Amino acid sequence: MYTYKYPRPALTVDALVYVKETNLVWVLLIQRGQEPFKEKWALPGGFVDMDELLETACKRELLEETGLKVDRMKQFKTFDAVDRDPRHRTISVVFSVELSEKEKVTGGDDAARAAWFSLNDLPEMAFDHQKILSEFFKLERT
Repeated sequence: MYTYKYPRPALTVDALVYVKETNLVWVLLIQRGQEPFKEKWALPGGFVDMDELLETACKRELLEETGLKVDRMKQFKTFDAVDRDPRHRTISVVFSVELSEKEKVTGGDDAARAAWFSLNDLPEMAFDHQKILSEFFKLERT
């Protein structure tokens, strides 16, 4: 395999899956089973394989980490803060999908657990995922 003279950033995808109910919005999160941020909550996601498209990678990671299969996702935004991942330079493309109801989910792969959380009662989150949710839902949170 060819090696570049200069380092390259890693590319990841994150899945923002949500359900709107009357006056509540529910978001699907996974509890990380590994460092960094072990036991903190995050959007399902992970690294893109060399032979897959971004949306395909996001749907794969969502299925592996939560057991949830979706047909289509919509690209939301790319997050590229230099320090967003303590391991190395990582750029993430976030995809979203709105479901009509909360479906059964279970933690898998490197996710210890998967669960639905109300936007009004989110747990402590890993990486910059609170910021991603805030931007997506235009929340006024700090």
